[in-house]
Amino acid sequence: MIVYEYVSALLLASSRTGQVPANDFEGTILGWLVQWSVWPPACSSETSSDNGIFTIIVPNLNTERERRRDQLRKCDERERSLPPPRPRRPRLRFSPEVALLEATGRADAAEVERLLREGANPNSHNEDGLTPLHQCAIDDNQQIMLLLLSHGADVNAQDTEQWTPLHAAACCAHINVVKILIAHGANLLAVNADGNMPYDICDDETTLDAIESEMAARGITQAYIDDQRGAPEKAMLDDMKSLHQQGFPLDARQPDGSTYLHTAAANGYYDVAAFLLRCGVPATSRDNDLWQPVHAAACWAQPDLVELICEYGGDINAKTSSGEAPLDLCEDETTRAVIATMQQQEARKKRMAFGVRDSRRQSRRRKKFESPQQVATGGDNPFSARGAIRRLSLRDRSGMAPARIEAQKEGADIIRSWSKEDVSSDVNTMQPALHGIRDSPNKRVLKQSNKPKPMSPDEWLRKLETGGDEDDEGMPRQGGSQRRRPKKGGK
Repeated sequence: MIVYEYVSALLLASSRTGQVPANDFEGTILGWLVQWSVWPPACSSETSSDNGIFTIIVPNLNTERERRRDQLRKCDERERSLPPPRPRRPRLRFSPEVALLEATGRADAAEVERLLREGANPNSHNEDGLTPLHQCAIDDNQQIMLLLLSHGADVNAQDTEQWTPLHAAACCAHINVVKILIAHGANLLAVNADGNMPYDICDDETTLDAIESEMAARGITQAYIDDQRGAPEKAMLDDMKSLHQQGFPLDARQPDGSTYLHTAAANGYYDVAAFLLRCGVPATSRDNDLWQPVHAAACWAQPDLVELICEYGGDINAKTSSGEAPLDLCEDETTRAVIATMQQQEARKKRMAFGVRDSRRQSRRRKKFESPQQVATGGDNPFSARGAIRRLSLRDRSGMAPARIEAQKEGADIIRSWSKEDVSSDVNTMQPALHGIRDSPNKRVLKQSNKPKPMSPDEWLRKLETGGDEDDEGMPRQGGSQRRRPKKGGK
């Protein structure tokens, strides 16, 4: 049908001129159709070629017009026979509350007034809890603020960080907005998530004077301010104590998987967190995002809570589902310094524990290679060649025997230097006690491991003068005269 209508249009256009260029694509198609009698017989035509020109004669155009009218009539009948079309979807529309927030941000007072008349909620807020009144306090828009207050806007509305419009106006130093809010009953002692009141975050002297003057006029004292500042923590602590007395679990989960300890850590409620930890709430409990209470304390810059939670078993290196440690979530420099110090202490403890385990492992390894004392089987000399080789191996393994040998060689000089008397005449008598008796290498190792505290030089000399027999460790030897071996040559 499409080809048929296309060819009909070409024939009608050609009938007006009577000639179609042979080198034109459409003229070539028409020539082929006429030549091979593709065109309907109702439309008789003649063709001729003269110097590359096709001449097409279409004498019966009324028939084609009739066919076209018939085609349009059938199309209309078909359209009327079809069911009515589905209604189109309406264009994208926003709720009146969203439109009110947008109009407030644009400072369009007329649009705000129209939306309020149509019933828009003046206390609507976005995902951050920001209301139109907050936006007016930030933008210093007094006209729209009065319009919102006249339609019932909450003057003490709080966002997700518990900031009121008075907090925003005081922080931005908009004194006229501050006066409007105070006149409509704004809470001068409202506390945000950081524990700050409006006058705490006001740096402008004029605005601060206005707030403090109103506080003085209402008879607000410092003690009352302190009570109000700690009121949220006290209220939560009372609730936790009540739940504990009634037998409810204090590690109950919220829909997001967090516990009361997460809430206390994020808000800096030290007493609440300490109470929960003492009651057995796990310090390593995780929410749906694998956040532990220590992550919440680090993210909201609560260094005291970070230390407290880690004292009760919190993991300072724990990772969230995003692979973030408490240090990665913290932006406050003081809190970051506390976390870094605790990480260093944790690493030092691990190194010390590894050193103890390594020393025990090395001790077991040395004991594995140390064989018991070999008993001499024959001959006067108990130190055979095999025993000499074993002694050499033990010296190399332990590294302790060479130091013992050097100490024995220097024993006489040490005694002479410490003594207050002239003992030069007793050196020869001391030689057997110092060098005449030798122990096997294994005995020396065992003696060194179980070595008692040596006596002082004066005590040692008194023992020698009284005839007591001393060993080379500075302790009296029982039966020392029986253990001496005679020297070679019968001496």
